[in-house]
Amino acid sequence: MFMTKTVLKNLVTRYATRLYPFHKKEPFSRVKGELKIVMEKCILCGVCQMRCPSQCIVVSKQEKTWQVDPFACVYCGICVDACPVKCLFQEGLYRAPLAEKDMVLHVQEAKPEAAPPTT
Repeated sequence: MFMTKTVLKNLVTRYATRLYPFHKKEPFSRVKGELKIVMEKCILCGVCQMRCPSQCIVVSKQEKTWQVDPFACVYCGICVDACPVKCLFQEGLYRAPLAEKDMVLHVQEAKPEAAPPTT
């Protein structure tokens, strides 16, 4: 009997939460958000990798790549502050859900096309 009152009250009142996909909330001001890079400015120094407390950034000078695991990132902004050329920034929005194949953001510097090998 003690639950009947609660059930009836919940049937006639509004939702306690937002219906997320249909009613999105605007992000708070000064939210840090998703980590982004401008690869053209990056010198692949690896300072962001060394300073990252969650170790989610991998920089490879030999392959000229920069990778971040968005699920390991804690969005603290230490890597952004540590970057000497300021090529890292945090977008004011949170990361959208990704497909399984896109779980690690992989950015590679553009390489000039090589001529096909002749035999």
